[in-house]
Amino acid sequence: MKKRSWIQKSALVIGTILIAGGLVFGPSLLAGDGRGMEQENEAPLFSVKTARAEKRTLRAWLEVNGDIVSAQEANVFPDVSGKLIKVNAALGTAVRKGDIIAVVDPSRPGAAYMNSPVYAPISGIISKTPLSPGMTVSPNTSVTVISAGESLEIIARIPEREIAGLAPGLAAEVSLQAYPGETFTAAVTRVSPVLDSASRTKLITLNFARNDSRINAGMFARLRINTRTYDEVLTVPSEALVTKHGESSVYVAHNEGAGPVAERRIVGVGVSLNGRTEIKAGLAEGEAVIVQGQQLLSGGEPLRIMGGGIAVAKE
Repeated sequence: MKKRSWIQKSALVIGTILIAGGLVFGPSLLAGDGRGMEQENEAPLFSVKTARAEKRTLRAWLEVNGDIVSAQEANVFPDVSGKLIKVNAALGTAVRKGDIIAVVDPSRPGAAYMNSPVYAPISGIISKTPLSPGMTVSPNTSVTVISAGESLEIIARIPEREIAGLAPGLAAEVSLQAYPGETFTAAVTRVSPVLDSASRTKLITLNFARNDSRINAGMFARLRINTRTYDEVLTVPSEALVTKHGESSVYVAHNEGAGPVAERRIVGVGVSLNGRTEIKAGLAEGEAVIVQGQQLLSGGEPLRIMGGGIAVAKE
């Protein structure tokens, strides 16, 4: 009986302690649960990167290979058919009009004829390696090429798919293997009126903006021809564009109240060149467009601007 009385007293004491603890800590526990719910109910922040809509000049470039040649050249042809028995000029030799470049023996088996000299038709420099003695030639065989004067030009062939927009006056940047990292300026001076049906190309000629003694006929050139220019158009990075259901849009970051939020904006787009796209309507210069993270947005989301990006106050 004494043992049962002791157990009952102990249970009564423990129950009293638990009730008292509930009265003391219960409100704070409930309050803590309330705060946790509030945090869970807060809208999540979407991490994005932004860039400004800016006016820029966009340029379209056509890249092709070309050969540097003298602006005035002449092929050297013999007067008769026969065997080339002598060559008097080497590559790079200066010659004058009327000089004997080579000698052809027109003799045939059983018949001997006088040798026939091959004359230089103009004064200049031998710019193509002459044929070697012993070769058979005819009046249609070019023995060599003479380049006259110091003026040089570039000859290039443009594929048929790229000829739209070709016209005299187009500016070009010229790169030469001999001078890596350096560019020279040139401009298109002639565009062939016909297309070569065999190669499906059109021949164009370019002249350098100024003479440079470092540039020689026979050099290989890499050309970047500016085919189109769009001056001071409003542009955004091309990765900012989102296309859905045939509509192009961007997301703009605006500062509103507690922080930046996303706004979906339908835009009219123009050309896309070199990683930027022209915006014709729906956006103003200086607005902050989202360039990373926009695929998860629909409009109205609170944002966290990453990487030093910007948001613009909404007017």
